[in-house]
Amino acid sequence: MKEAKVLFIAQEITPYLPESEIANICRNLPQGIQDRGHEIRTFMPKYGSINERRNQLHEVIRLSGMNLIIDDTDHPLIIKVASIQSARMQVYFIDNDDYFQRNADGVVDEDMRPDNDERSIFFVRGVMETVKKLRWTPDIIHCHGWITALTPLYIKKSYAEDPSFRDAKVIYSLYDNGFKTPFDPNFAAKLKLEGIQDTDIPFAVGESIDPVVLNKLAIQYSDGVIQASRDINSEITDYVQKTGIPFLGYQDPENYIDTYNDFYNKIVGNE
Repeated sequence: MKEAKVLFIAQEITPYLPESEIANICRNLPQGIQDRGHEIRTFMPKYGSINERRNQLHEVIRLSGMNLIIDDTDHPLIIKVASIQSARMQVYFIDNDDYFQRNADGVVDEDMRPDNDERSIFFVRGVMETVKKLRWTPDIIHCHGWITALTPLYIKKSYAEDPSFRDAKVIYSLYDNGFKTPFDPNFAAKLKLEGIQDTDIPFAVGESIDPVVLNKLAIQYSDGVIQASRDINSEITDYVQKTGIPFLGYQDPENYIDTYNDFYNKIVGNE
């Protein structure tokens, strides 16, 4: 692939969180893509379990200070950054005291939180607004984990005409992970932004939102989908096949970076 700008939006990254399939991919893939000559930016939530002093996080004042309104309430957006020195890679953290600092037990416990719907909205919108402030225009946006699943909808609808995103291609990776507590029944109303109509959302206020429904929403607005875990709910993979969206099946850990790089090339039309 010719030189491109790739934005990684990650639910988990090691060493900031314990090793897991998604945390390891989101640590190694950005480095591998950067090593292949591409420019990257990487974002994840600033969970309460992340020790700021040990990991040398610091706030980026020029990027912080914005408020995001969710369900008629203002929530301050705080941006922090740290570096993985061995990878020559920076990681930006989306932080907010209400959504990400109330417990320090890490992602496993986070899966049970009743406000995961708003945390997902806040995280994705926070990434979008921060990228705009960086004056950086990604060619590819690669999303990892259920907390990133609203990205394709927002990019294709709310940010469709924004100069930072209007030409970006969105890729969504499917993992064998999900939240355990269904989203708030008012989720369909909460995620509305300018540019999003009722007909753009395949569920209504009051419907139960589980990981299958959320993954289908992400797939619907993606330009490409990758099966990142070996075992995925068959209802989700069947849905991908029916859409006709470019799909990359599961890749062994030994060669996935080159294969993903080739898939990026296909999605941006450089083959």
